Amino acid sequence: MTPAKSAARAQRVEELGRSPKEARPVEPAPEPPGAESSVTLAQVQDHEGVQTFIALADRFMGEIGYTEHGFRHAGLVSRIAFNVLDRLGYEERIRELGAIAGYLHDMGNFVSRSFHSQTGSAITYDLLKELGMSYKEIGQVLAAIGNHEEQFGHPVNAVGAALIVADKSDVHRSRVRVKDRATFDIHDRVNYAVERSFLRVDSEVRTLTLELTIDNELADVMDYFEIFLSRMVMCRRAAEYLDCRFKIDINGTKLL
Repeated sequence: MTPAKSAARAQRVEELGRSPKEARPVEPAPEPPGAESSVTLAQVQDHEGVQTFIALADRFMGEIGYTEHGFRHAGLVSRIAFNVLDRLGYEERIRELGAIAGYLHDMGNFVSRSFHSQTGSAITYDLLKELGMSYKEIGQVLAAIGNHEEQFGHPVNAVGAALIVADKSDVHRSRVRVKDRATFDIHDRVNYAVERSFLRVDSEVRTLTLELTIDNELADVMDYFEIFLSRMVMCRRAAEYLDCRFKIDINGTKLL
């Protein structure tokens, strides 16, 4: 290191209020303590609080004009997250945690749409602790839920990465509440235009491909990317965390 670079580094360290020793890169954090628990998706689904809060979340979202965010969405995201982890060879307990995180991820919407991922994480803590889940596993689920929105989320573990791609893959006309096309905004129009959506996991070539069939008379490809581009970028980051590539196929044409 040249004297000039050394001086510049020392100045930056001083500005941070750290000694050179404190400013040195550190090794990755150690694996947290804690054992596996036996809490299952079925137990989570049967919990009165979970049933109530998901129902309230969907009702609230309907009141402010959003697409379906209820038990259909929760169940589908749960299954997709499980399948992604299963087909990529993750161990059984991680697959179950992915399914649980997928089922609970939008529950915070009953409090508010804004920051619902963080709110949902806070609510989820008490529910999972009540069911007997270990702190280590609760931490993985809360991190996944708290990071699933594209505005500020990041894939920080395999559970969260699977949740991200599962959540963003649920684009379909069945999510549109009001079928009167004259009342559609762009989100309704794009979702209603999607006749089929499927996330294909190819473990051999390590790809996650979102396959969509879109009615071009209702919306075109540019409409889709106008509202979903940031979500697709997040899916790419999540796929990379899982050592995969994210791809999109619309009407048989590979776009990514």
